[in-house]
Amino acid sequence: MSRRLLATLVVVAVAVALGALVAGAAGRPRAAATVPETNPCFTDKSLLCPDLTMGKPSSMFASRTPGGRVLLHATSNIKSRGLGPIEVHGRRIAKRKMRVTQRIYRRGGSHLDVRTKGRLHFWFIPGQGRYWKFADAAAFELWSLNPDGTRRKVVRRGEKTRYCLRDLVRTAPSRRSPRKAVYPGCNQDPSEKFVTLGTSVGWSDIYPSTYYEQYIDVTRLRGCFSYVLFADPKDHIFESNEENNLAQRVVRLPFGSRKKCR
Repeated sequence: MSRRLLATLVVVAVAVALGALVAGAAGRPRAAATVPETNPCFTDKSLLCPDLTMGKPSSMFASRTPGGRVLLHATSNIKSRGLGPIEVHGRRIAKRKMRVTQRIYRRGGSHLDVRTKGRLHFWFIPGQGRYWKFADAAAFELWSLNPDGTRRKVVRRGEKTRYCLRDLVRTAPSRRSPRKAVYPGCNQDPSEKFVTLGTSVGWSDIYPSTYYEQYIDVTRLRGCFSYVLFADPKDHIFESNEENNLAQRVVRLPFGSRKKCR
């Protein structure tokens, strides 16, 4: 075999290998190294940005722990609205942590991949194992009230902040909402280097009040309070509207009292 032919074969082999590498990485976001200071949804009108909203706390009930703590449980409903889906791509940076890039689709079929401050954690759920979940996807807060019924200040916070982001229930059917689920439940593979989570337009990620950590500790509290659920409380997901992520229900404690709040 001549040297020229050998060199040609080497070049072809390298090209094929690179092509396979690129093909294997297709779909993986290649975002900028830093988080943008300005929400691209506010500046780029071609983007089909998502919009997160939260359903009101529901199916509420109180329980008591063996140690005497009183927990007020609630169902959470993280709703995906807006023009496009919520889609985040995790890339492993530690044993149980991934950094996050958000993919925002455009009119015409292309997309923008943008780095966010979000993280995925490989989080343990007793009796179920570990799941890759989006950190700070939601927050549970109990607020005291002013005399006029407006929220005054946070008095308690719940422990539940990590969620899958998935297509569980199609809660707002429309022409933009896929009829079948696109984004599955949580990934439980500890060896994954890349994980995609998301919620389609018109779908919700719902966790029942009986699920792990779906509560706020209300031990020794009395009076009227606002039970608040926030979607994306730290703004780690770029949305078309950042002002509609809160839902609340006014409750009297101890829970179940016949006396009602105004």
